[in-house]
Amino acid sequence: MSGHSYSLYDLAKKVNGELVGDPDTSIHLISTIQNASLGCISFLANPKYKKFLSNTNASAVIVSPDYAPDLICPGIIVDDPYAAYALISSMFIAFKNPYAGMPKNYTIHETSELHESAIIGPNVYIGPNCLVGEGSIIHANCSLVMNVEIGRNSIVHPNSVLGSDGFGYAPDSSGYLKIEQLGKLIIGNLVEIGAGCTIDRGAIDNTEIHDGVKLDNQVHIAHNVILGKNSAIAASCAIAGSTVVGKNLQMGGLSGILGHLNICDDVLIGAHTLITKNIDDPGDYVGIMPAQEKKDWAKSSVFIKKRNLK
Repeated sequence: MSGHSYSLYDLAKKVNGELVGDPDTSIHLISTIQNASLGCISFLANPKYKKFLSNTNASAVIVSPDYAPDLICPGIIVDDPYAAYALISSMFIAFKNPYAGMPKNYTIHETSELHESAIIGPNVYIGPNCLVGEGSIIHANCSLVMNVEIGRNSIVHPNSVLGSDGFGYAPDSSGYLKIEQLGKLIIGNLVEIGAGCTIDRGAIDNTEIHDGVKLDNQVHIAHNVILGKNSAIAASCAIAGSTVVGKNLQMGGLSGILGHLNICDDVLIGAHTLITKNIDDPGDYVGIMPAQEKKDWAKSSVFIKKRNLK
């Protein structure tokens, strides 16, 4: 529990919603609609959960106008209940600064700058020529290796490595010659980077993560990638070097994009899909095949191979 308590009126005002029922209804917790109890507020965003609306124990439920007639308790009516839930969740966070009062045990290189309002967790390393902007949070055990700029109100979750060396080598007769990575990693405002992510700085030009991007855990972005505004990438995805991605990309888990490609705005990539060529038209792209028994997959693979040879 967060320890916070609000009236239903307070919450309706926060989301600019229409209040139904007693405005003094006391709310101290957010809960799923099927597991709610007295004092909880829940929400109905997915029609799959409509069956719980008629018998929920929640003290209040956030619903769209379509489900308002089915309310059996007080509620808040908004056009987008999921977005309203997101706004209200910020009111119940228990620890806005989980590192408040902790002794300093992180390292900042003398050439780097840290905004006075930024929050830095324990065992963080901020290397040369780095900048952390106003209101940003760097959680525990992160490394900003070098030449990293982070904008305002961004969040980096634990164990992420930013500005690491890109995978740059020139083959010669003796093996591979390392190409020094001389560019920057520039991260915009309101970016959230999940736990265990790695984002390389550029080789010559910069790697760029634009405003509003959200990365899930264990995402890898290679050197010189440009990732457009308000893109969202699920866990265990990778984008290879020098690919340019437009705004509003949505990328399902375990997916990949090969290097030196151009992906236009408003592209959705399904889970476990590999993008191997440019995408010039917005839309929904998927290359996954549902799991089958091995003998059935063997038959399917022969069919696919024949189709591809035509």
